[in-house]
Amino acid sequence: MNGFVFTCGDVNGIGPEICIKTFNKKFNPQKHIVIFVCPANVFETVVQNIQPNFNFSIIKNLNNIREGRINIIDIGKVKLSPGKPTKSSGKISYKAILKGLEIIEKGLAAAMVTAPISKLALHLANIDFPGHTELLSHRSGIKNYLMMFLSRSMKTGLVTIHEPLKKVPGLISEKKISSAINTMHFSLKNDFGIGKPQIAVLGLNPHAGEAGEIGREEIDIIKPAIGKFENVYGPFVPDAFFGEKLYKKFDAVLGMYHDQVLIPFKLMNFRSGVNFTAGLPFVRTSPDHGTAFDIAGKFVADESSMNQAFSWADKIVNMRKKSGKGK
Repeated sequence: MNGFVFTCGDVNGIGPEICIKTFNKKFNPQKHIVIFVCPANVFETVVQNIQPNFNFSIIKNLNNIREGRINIIDIGKVKLSPGKPTKSSGKISYKAILKGLEIIEKGLAAAMVTAPISKLALHLANIDFPGHTELLSHRSGIKNYLMMFLSRSMKTGLVTIHEPLKKVPGLISEKKISSAINTMHFSLKNDFGIGKPQIAVLGLNPHAGEAGEIGREEIDIIKPAIGKFENVYGPFVPDAFFGEKLYKKFDAVLGMYHDQVLIPFKLMNFRSGVNFTAGLPFVRTSPDHGTAFDIAGKFVADESSMNQAFSWADKIVNMRKKSGKGK
């Protein structure tokens, strides 16, 4: 059986709801050991509105985890304020992540599936991390990691993550791009079973700099990084690359900043895309959307992306076992 730990995310958002809807649809007691880190009062509130079709136990001691059911790890009572990021929701979302890491470190799960968190709530709770990717890599002691996004039509990754656009040119470097390519290449081989990955790299500037007329980052930084590798191509003009659907010719696409690849990715895969952190010693996936505070507490959230996050985590865990890189 594969073990998975789900974290509740921001309890004032849709995280607990989409987790429970996903358990209803995807949980197989013969195949999965599932641990859900969530305050008991939050879980009980949601299941009053969404009937669970699975067996579950609410526990506090990890020694009481059992197969054939959803194990709810109660991490303490929290006041619910649906639709509003609060100090309390920030603290509990952070606590859930740390408990999830403890479960991973104890060998009770090979994968973590994280519900969306609020950066504002984390800030209100004085927690200085912009997101899951940075937090999990820091706590795992991993320097070479990569935020990737997965779908049937495209896999993509980011050189810079949650950074203001004005900082991006100063943050990209030959070393950073080379590290991203290395991490992506390793993940494509070991997490997805692609023998000789073909990777496309996008330029930073409009028209990929147009031979230095609109910026020199492509000439001075991006091309030298690409030149170190076989089967890595670019830098491509971003708008033409997606407009001509050149992504179909490659196993993955590496972009320089967040919206450069997330806008086309979400246009093609909204509600079905998955966030994946490559380079971690365990599998971590997440829906590719946020907390959806505007519909929190209405119990109308679409769980499709969380369903896919569970499915991709299962596939990657199995592939790592096959490649000898997993437990």
